[in-house]
Amino acid sequence: MDQNQTGKKQLGLNIISSSQKSSKHKGFGTGAINLNNVSPIIIDEGEAKIDVGAMHAKSKVERGIKFTAERADAEGGRRVWLVWVAVDKTEEGGSYAGATACEMWINSETKRGFKILADHVNKLDYAIKRKIILNEMDNEARAALKTLLTAHNEEWWNRSPEELKQALDV
Repeated sequence: MDQNQTGKKQLGLNIISSSQKSSKHKGFGTGAINLNNVSPIIIDEGEAKIDVGAMHAKSKVERGIKFTAERADAEGGRRVWLVWVAVDKTEEGGSYAGATACEMWINSETKRGFKILADHVNKLDYAIKRKIILNEMDNEARAALKTLLTAHNEEWWNRSPEELKQALDV
């Protein structure tokens, strides 16, 4: 059990799967967020890719970059989108049920970047809650996301909410 220097128990947030064993987990300071049906997608320079490393801020584009909450630190950099996509699975099949976008600015030359971690966490939460928040994205990023989602699973795309389809209609 985690303890700090004063011997008090640390509160913890566990990210667990929905397996039989872990769903019975109970104890002090436990909370659970099931991320089994959420995927992070990185959109960089007009290309969208699923990058599970982004789940822990270790996507390919984030590695080696020192991030701050000061936009000026990434001056001269490029805008990169992290999109959280939640998938629903029903008897009819899967669908893209929630999608939210967060921006990052990355200057690869200076190895500096800008992002607001709280925004990334909140947008992950909104995607889990099946919200569609893609209004900040430019048309190139929207087109890249739509291309990836339809290519990944066209049946899921067809069963997705009209709100998502309209948000990505460029």
